[in-house]
Amino acid sequence: MEHLDDQERRDVWQTIQDALFNDQIDQFRAEFLELHPYDQAKIFEEVADDVRMQIYTYLSPDEVAEVMEHIDYEEIEPFFSEMDPRFAAQVLAEMSTDDAVDILNELDKNKVASFLTIMDDEAAEEIKDLLHYEEKTAGSIMTTEFVVVKAGMTIREAMLHLRQEAPDAETIYYTYVIDEDKRLVGVISLRDLIISEEDWFISDVMSERVVSAPVGEDQEEIARMMRDYDFLALPIIDFQEHLLGIITVDDIMDVMEEEASEDYSKLAGISDVDSPDENAFVSAKKRLPWLVILLFLGSLTASLIGRFEDTLDKVAILAIFIPLIAGMAGNTGTQALAVAVRGIATGEIDKQGKLKMIMREAGTGLITGVSCGVIITLVVYFWQNNIYLGLLVGLSIMSTLIVATLAGSLVPLVMHRFNIDPAVASGPFITTINDIISILIYFGMATAFMSLLI
Repeated sequence: MEHLDDQERRDVWQTIQDALFNDQIDQFRAEFLELHPYDQAKIFEEVADDVRMQIYTYLSPDEVAEVMEHIDYEEIEPFFSEMDPRFAAQVLAEMSTDDAVDILNELDKNKVASFLTIMDDEAAEEIKDLLHYEEKTAGSIMTTEFVVVKAGMTIREAMLHLRQEAPDAETIYYTYVIDEDKRLVGVISLRDLIISEEDWFISDVMSERVVSAPVGEDQEEIARMMRDYDFLALPIIDFQEHLLGIITVDDIMDVMEEEASEDYSKLAGISDVDSPDENAFVSAKKRLPWLVILLFLGSLTASLIGRFEDTLDKVAILAIFIPLIAGMAGNTGTQALAVAVRGIATGEIDKQGKLKMIMREAGTGLITGVSCGVIITLVVYFWQNNIYLGLLVGLSIMSTLIVATLAGSLVPLVMHRFNIDPAVASGPFITTINDIISILIYFGMATAFMSLLI
C-alpha cells in the first residue's frame, strides 16, 4: 500500500465520492477500505460535515475506530461530537485502550461520563483504569492490550495461548512472563518462541533481565529509555512489580513529537505552539505573558543606558556599539542555552557531568570572546583611528561573550536543579538578561576608559 500525496488522495477521493453520492455502498467500502487508515483520516479531516455523517452510516465502529486512531487527538473533539453517542461509544470501545484514553482526555467530562456509561462494561472498566493516571506519565500512555504467559507453561501451551490472544494485542513481538502473583519475571521474544522446542518450559527460555518502568514515570523519561534500549515495547509495573501494561514505540513517537513541540514553543517564549486554526486573539493570549515580562526587562535595559547618560554625552560614539555588543551577547547566550537544554532533555549532561559541561562552555566563551574581541579591536582602530576605543569595544565584547555563554548554560542547570522546566529559560528571556549584562560591562569599562577616550 503506497503513501499517497495530496493530489493522489484527491483523485482517489473523487472516485470514492462518486460511489458515495450514488449510494453505491459496496463500491464505496471497497475503495475507501483499500486506503491506509492515515489516508482515510486525511479524507475525514477534509470533507464537509454532511459527507462525513453519511460515511459513518457506511462504516462499522471498528472501521471508524481505525480511522480515529490516525487523527490528531487535539483536533478530534468535533468528530465525536457529531457522531451519534451510542456509535461514538462503540468506536471508543473498539480502539486501543491507550488511544481511547488519549481521546477522552480531550473531551468534556460530561461527554466522557456519558460514553463510559453507554459502552460495554469490560471496555469501560479498562478505560477507567487508565483514566485516573496523571497525564504525561507512563500510566497515561500505556496500553493494557498485551499478551502474558506464565513461567510454568510449555512452549506449546504458550503458542496456543498466543494465537488466541494475538488478535486483540497491541504487539506480539515481545511476550511478557509473569509468576503466580502476576509479577513480571521475564520476557521472551516471538523469535525465541518459534525456534524453541515445544516441550521446553518458558522459564528455561525466557530472559530474566527485563527492563521495565514504574507506572508514575514521566513520559519523557520513558521515551529516553526506549531510545537507549531500542525497544519496540516497554513493560510498566507498579511498586510491587505487578505488570500493569506496556508502552509501544508508536506511542513514544507521538510523545517525542509532543515534547519537542513543547520545548520549541518554550524556547520561543510562548506557552504553546500556535495552531493554524487558531485566531489572532488566541495566539496573542499565548504570547502576551512572556512579552509583557520581556517588556519590563527591556525597560530595565533602557534605564541602565540612561544612568550612563553623562558618559554618552562626553563620548557620543560609544552609542554606535551598543547594538553590536548587546546582539553578540544575545546570540552567544542563546547558543549556550540551546546546548544546555538539549543536554538536559536527552540526559547527556547527567552522563558527562554538569561541571564538565560548564567548563567546556567557559572555554568556548573564552575562545570565541578573545577571537571576536581581537577582530573588533582591529576593525574599530582602523575605522576610528583610536586604539583606546578599539580596546574598549574589544574587551567589552570578550567579557560579554564569556559571561553570556556561562549565563546561557548555567540558567537552565539552575532551573533544572529546582525542578523547573529548563526550556522556560527561553531564547527571548536569556537574550534580554544578556542585554542587561552586556550594557553593564560595556559602560562600566567605558567609565574606566573615560580619561583615555576624551
